[in-house]
Amino acid sequence: MSLKITKDCINCGACEECCPTGAICEDPELNARVIDPKRCTECVGFYERTMCQVECPVECCLPDPEQRESQAELLAKAKELYPDYEFPSPPPSHIN
Repeated sequence: MSLKITKDCINCGACEECCPTGAICEDPELNARVIDPKRCTECVGFYERTMCQVECPVECCLPDPEQRESQAELLAKAKELYPDYEFPSPPPSHIN
């Protein structure tokens, strides 16, 4: 699922600087950052953790229940946005 930035945002920009897909930008009318759900991959394919959540000092980058996506859908979106990027292969599944 894509993330959203809550009204608690202090507009520090930490999230924007760490976003690998450029999904975060400043909204001057809100005096806060916003996340474009069409570009947000929750860092799937780039990092093991969602970096905006890691970097946000006020913990205002939260899952958006209106934008539910599976890990596979997020990775597909990342591959569509960055077709030339070498994404890591998923670990092999083990069959017992």
